[in-house]
Amino acid sequence: MNYPNGIKKEHNTSPITYRNRGMSLENDINESNEYYREIDKAYIYKKPTPVKIVKVNYPSRDKAVITEAYYTIPSTTDYNGLYKGKYIDFEAKETKNKTAFPLANIHSHQINHIKNIYNHQGIVFLIVRFTNLNETYLLSGKDFLDFTKQADRKSIPHSYFKEKGYLLKDGYRPRIDYLKVVDTIIGGI
Repeated sequence: MNYPNGIKKEHNTSPITYRNRGMSLENDINESNEYYREIDKAYIYKKPTPVKIVKVNYPSRDKAVITEAYYTIPSTTDYNGLYKGKYIDFEAKETKNKTAFPLANIHSHQINHIKNIYNHQGIVFLIVRFTNLNETYLLSGKDFLDFTKQADRKSIPHSYFKEKGYLLKDGYRPRIDYLKVVDTIIGGI
């Protein structure tokens, strides 16, 4: 492609890759959590997925490769930690769907976990990013559970997020200031 002043730009011929798809929201939350820790505001971490390693190939001492592993127990939600003396727990999901968030993206054991945290008065919520709309919402655990109890739908409409959720604005530091909304939900503790 030719630009003014004789500048030439080559076309990018690298193949399309789907690696790390869905990681944008996770990266934004991880950066936000790192910032919260740096300023001593909250201590929230990504939970590791419990995996049992079965086989490892050792081509050399410093290059071990896991060749077989299994999930040991179903994982609960993505993040947990402490904020202002309260337990905080949430799931983060992205969808390309413009009209709804498919409930199939959240497993029944995760819904039970959200219910348990809510029943024990922990702070629990979902952060859902509609990637094609460039919108990220925080939906309280209560509103999420209310929807799953009363609706026979297989997805949460985007309109429900607009009505019940909180639109999260992108920023620099933190990338997503979801704790500002958490303060609103829990009464500004």
